[in-house]
Amino acid sequence: MTQINTGTTPKDVFLHLLNILTFFVSIVAFIMLYIQYISALFPDPLNFYYTSIADAVRVATSILVVAVPVFILTSWLLGRDLANNPAKRELTLRKCLVYFTLFISAVTIIVDLIMFVYSFLSGELTSRFFLKVLVVLLVAAAVFGYYIWDLRRKSVKSKAPKMLAWVLASVVLASIIWGFFIIGTPQEQRQRRFDDERVSDLQMLQDRIINYWAQKEVLPQNLSDLEDSISGFAVPQDPETEMSYKYNVMGELAFELCADFKTSSEGLGSVKSYYYGSFQQNWEHEAERTCFERTIDPELYKTEQLKVLPPARY
Repeated sequence: MTQINTGTTPKDVFLHLLNILTFFVSIVAFIMLYIQYISALFPDPLNFYYTSIADAVRVATSILVVAVPVFILTSWLLGRDLANNPAKRELTLRKCLVYFTLFISAVTIIVDLIMFVYSFLSGELTSRFFLKVLVVLLVAAAVFGYYIWDLRRKSVKSKAPKMLAWVLASVVLASIIWGFFIIGTPQEQRQRRFDDERVSDLQMLQDRIINYWAQKEVLPQNLSDLEDSISGFAVPQDPETEMSYKYNVMGELAFELCADFKTSSEGLGSVKSYYYGSFQQNWEHEAERTCFERTIDPELYKTEQLKVLPPARY
């Protein structure tokens, strides 16, 4: 016999709040994921940082992997409870959360359209902006449409929610897998972070070598000459292999620094990247041992020599 229960129990509060929380978190993460994909596929030379995009994708993916299954599970539990207790569709808590979701969706759609029209009138409607607006609009419209349908449907035993759950899971899974083709697999991203460290180390060594020359007017014969026990500077090593970086003196003012890179700075797959920014374009590399030749310009880095005064006579 079907149990009839029209009161709000602590279990109802727990399931509804957990369901709506994971729903909103999943929606935000899904939108963030596609916005980062668009940023990677349509890079802006003035504002493109692979590391920040990869970090945002990892955060969004982590949220989706955990939050979406919890949302689907709580939705299934709530649906089963509604099937056994149809009167619970009229619970005040449930209706408040549904109308709150509709309100947020409607506001999002309105704001999104306002931004679109404003950018169009300002002549700043680029492909990447249009796609980002479109993603937000489609997601908000889908949420709004689903909850309007849920409020109006008569039967609580409809198979539509189950079908939508499968569609949602499939779309999320496909979106996560797509990210592997856009920004690389977790292993490739790890290798890129190692390469970030290598470039940072080489930049630091280059600065130390130039400073050494400015102080002594001669290049160091090897990297160990740069170590300073007073300042605590120690020559960095490859973050992955812990091997020393290669340093060669090529002339009185010329030297080269070498490192073994695992990824290319020229692109994210087939997408051209602005990997390090304009001020570090002289660190571009392929997935191989790369040597960076540097020649010190004495006029650019010259320093005034301190004059040694004769000892004072008393």
